[in-house]
Amino acid sequence: MEIKNKYVTIKNSINGAPKESDFEIKVENVSLIIESESKDVVVKNLFVSIDPYHINRMKSQSSSQGTISFATAITPGECIDSYGVGRVLFSRRPDFRKGDLVAGLLTWGEYSIVKEGSLLNKLDPNMGFPLSYHLGIFGFSGLSACAGFFEVCKPKPGERVFVSAASGSIGHLVGQYAKLLGCYVVGSVGSQEKVNFLKERLGFDDAFNYKQETDLKLALKRCFPQGIDVYFDNVGGRMLEAAVANMNIFGRVAVCGVISEYTNATTRAAPEMLDIVYKRITIKGFLAADFMNMYAEILSKTVEYVKDGKLKTVEDISQGVESIPSAFIGLFNGENIGKKIVKVADEWKKK
Repeated sequence: MEIKNKYVTIKNSINGAPKESDFEIKVENVSLIIESESKDVVVKNLFVSIDPYHINRMKSQSSSQGTISFATAITPGECIDSYGVGRVLFSRRPDFRKGDLVAGLLTWGEYSIVKEGSLLNKLDPNMGFPLSYHLGIFGFSGLSACAGFFEVCKPKPGERVFVSAASGSIGHLVGQYAKLLGCYVVGSVGSQEKVNFLKERLGFDDAFNYKQETDLKLALKRCFPQGIDVYFDNVGGRMLEAAVANMNIFGRVAVCGVISEYTNATTRAAPEMLDIVYKRITIKGFLAADFMNMYAEILSKTVEYVKDGKLKTVEDISQGVESIPSAFIGLFNGENIGKKIVKVADEWKKK
């Protein structure tokens, strides 16, 4: 028996800002007849995650591609793997049965064939939250936000925290964690709508639209007259330079992403090195994978915060495989608020 699988691929390597013409929707036949000794698991995709780091995998060359398996280059014409949620359609493995709800490394398509050794975990169907939460607040976005803030930034109550791309999938969670700790929190975003979102819905102390600022250093000086203790960086470029210029002595910078530099080779951060030396500023990059050993603990804490209403999450969900390219492109145009997800198919229940 075979099923038709519609999936997204790139036509060629992408070395600048992504465009619709860079992508192609293909259809292939997927066999449901798996040999008895095979450890493959066929998954019907329900939701797939849309993340900006994939642009570095789509480049003909990027220094990130050889660092970790999640960052390996994407071959034009082939399926694009991404974190997702789905239901097992076929499996001969004893640990996965038809109908099991799973999360793991799936693909930007309707179906995924998950090889033995690839990331795939069963989900508890009785958690009482939307399945899409497992791609955001209960997934790598939540892990990055919590571990990045508490383990990398080492914040203290009362400190002054700055978050860039603060309405994004990770930034909007970091700001809330900082407020729960008792910090003063300011976020930078790209529209007045997002400024209002941070201040009115998430409780940020202040926020500003960086597109309306002619001098980012002065903007941060206005927001932090007593300086910045912690900067959670999702942007890089000129924002990192401005933050370093306003950091206090022994300030900490957690570099989670540098989205301003992903599609424009001319926007490279050049912070004042004398500030870093004489203020003894710590700048550290990190990946969610660094903290997988803490995932269960962080998930348990996050679930309780959400249940108690202490932590809110926002999702931007598009519909259908065909919407994946535009959803991905929108990340680099600042179109999303919260976690960007594509719903591939309607939920179906285990029989």
